Amino acid sequence: MAWYSADLKECDYLPDAITILVVGASGDLAKKKTYPALFDLYRHGFLTKRTIVCGYARSHITDEAFRDQIRPYLTKHKNDGKTVAVVDDRTTAVNAQCERFLTRHCLYRRGAYDSVTDMERVFAELEQREAQLNCGKVHRLFYFAIPPSVFVPIGRSIRRAVVDKPEPGDDAVVARGWTRLIIEKPFGHDSESFARLSRDMGALYTEDYLYRIDHYLGKEMVQNLVILRFANAMFEPIWNRNYIKSVQITFKENFGCQGRGGYFDKAGIIRDVLQNHLMQVLSLVAMEPPNAVTGQHSAQFVRDEKVKVLRCIDPVQLEDVVLGQYLAGPDEVAYTEDPTVPDDSVTPTFCTAVLWIKNPRWQGVPFILKAGKALNERKAEIRIQFHSAPGARGMFPGVADIAEQELVMRLQPDEAVYLKTNVKSPGLMTVPVASELDLSYKTRFDQDENWEAYTRLILEVIRGRQATFVRDDELQVSWDIFTPLLHRIEDEKIQPSPYAYGSRGPAASDALLERVGYRYHGGTYQWKENDSSHHAETKK
Repeated sequence: MAWYSADLKECDYLPDAITILVVGASGDLAKKKTYPALFDLYRHGFLTKRTIVCGYARSHITDEAFRDQIRPYLTKHKNDGKTVAVVDDRTTAVNAQCERFLTRHCLYRRGAYDSVTDMERVFAELEQREAQLNCGKVHRLFYFAIPPSVFVPIGRSIRRAVVDKPEPGDDAVVARGWTRLIIEKPFGHDSESFARLSRDMGALYTEDYLYRIDHYLGKEMVQNLVILRFANAMFEPIWNRNYIKSVQITFKENFGCQGRGGYFDKAGIIRDVLQNHLMQVLSLVAMEPPNAVTGQHSAQFVRDEKVKVLRCIDPVQLEDVVLGQYLAGPDEVAYTEDPTVPDDSVTPTFCTAVLWIKNPRWQGVPFILKAGKALNERKAEIRIQFHSAPGARGMFPGVADIAEQELVMRLQPDEAVYLKTNVKSPGLMTVPVASELDLSYKTRFDQDENWEAYTRLILEVIRGRQATFVRDDELQVSWDIFTPLLHRIEDEKIQPSPYAYGSRGPAASDALLERVGYRYHGGTYQWKENDSSHHAETKK
């Protein structure tokens, strides 16, 4: 299971060899996410020295030219959400490790995605290289950094050229280990397309081969959610409709499409964020306690509970949704003025959707999913608002407002957990004010490695742990929740409300939240981080 092993370096695969084929290696995803994650594992000792990383795509390019393309992405790290060059004393060491990784482990081969012959040619060479690694077993990992339209063609090529090859005899130099496939989203664009994709891939590979990646499941705070819920006695008794008033899961970006609206216009904010990332978080917040979260079979236990709670959610209704589309900003054109976006596009760049879970734990509690581009800040968080303290206003007459308690898990940037509570204001008067019990990761765990989501998830695949990956039935249920809404928006061409660039989105979103019971207190409250910097809470 992914959520915290006793020893992360318990890598029983290290005596073996691993061949990693990155399909779509010339694309942005592979350069910006896949290869940096693999290098991160390499330089921290989680990849065996007997590792071969072969890029595979249709572009004509030499090994050296390919290495030159990805090198700049390997010697950078994340800092407050922005990619910056490494500038401390590790620079020389990181650069040296990078050169060893590129020259000793990375190569590139060209081939068509639907060509069994090309795949056989590439693996004939790779098998020769594997035979020189002086090991007893070799594992194969295939990373699909490609559009879903070519999942099945490349999956079929790999099946016929590599997986279906006869097992080597007892006298073979290298025995065959496991074979695993990492598949990137999007997994279809509605219920029907996902069902077709799942059926076609299922005809080639059983579920134990497949690791459908959603990088939100690799984020530190999403991983911490399971520990917070089930390893603390104080939370589970109040984790229900009797104490929780609303749950809000928010994703905000402070920039628009920046001239790259071609892909986004086909997806929109609902497909791009709500249906996958935010639904994954919702399922972990709302699921029933699994039988186990670590150890053998824990992956099935966790994913079973996620599916069960998703099956309790009816399809989203249009009256519980607010759609928006951003206008021009200081340095960016309006969404429909982007040259890659049709002038009459009704694709929403903002959406607030309220979901209702029909089970004894959550009946009547609104789960609010909110996501948008070109908003006032960059942030992702889980905000659990509790009911008002019974009788509190009667006990403190004359007090204008007593805030509801909130448990906030900040996913990005600056990971933190804080519990907003009411305390007495210092002084001679008995006046309750909102303050917090605060765990800010960058101060409390400043000496610990803050792993990137892709680094963590690729390691989980290598270790054979599927809990942090999305199962086919889970995806099907999630699509069933959103597909009727998506079809209605597109068939009826429902026009999203315009909103100012850099704002909080359409005003109708606040009205919807107020209608379902969410109460905002940000105007009278400031979250003071442990490093003494102040973060005034903005209206969510």
